[in-house]
Amino acid sequence: MDGSALLLLKQLREFNRHPVEGISAGLIDESNPYAWNVILVGPSDTFYEGGFFKARLDFPKEYPIKPPKMKFISEIWHPNIEKNGDVCISILHEPGVDQFGYERASERWSPVQSVETILLSVLSMLSDPNCDSAANIDASVMWRDERVAFK
Repeated sequence: MDGSALLLLKQLREFNRHPVEGISAGLIDESNPYAWNVILVGPSDTFYEGGFFKARLDFPKEYPIKPPKMKFISEIWHPNIEKNGDVCISILHEPGVDQFGYERASERWSPVQSVETILLSVLSMLSDPNCDSAANIDASVMWRDERVAFK
């Protein structure tokens, strides 16, 4: 087993040994440490409160040098989640300078990140979307202009 696979298994063990409220994670297939199932519980006092949202994390063989991809399997309407479920959040963007100037390099992926920091960032994103860098323009406009209808 290569180093990235061993690191992922270690991070999964640690994550499950010290669980974070509102998040659960596990391997999709015990023989593949690069594909994880995730369940996020919608944070309190948000439009997502009480919801259970299934997602998938797919890690590249180059992890932790390169970030994973995250995709919601459950349908979810959010400014930073594309209509197909792909999560668009700074922490999952490749390291380096943002060509569009929306993100500082320090906000983007770094090998010091872990599965826990990724999932906490996504949970935080559910509470506080970044409409300046929206992946779903329709959801972003609705969030900004029609908060009551957003729910």
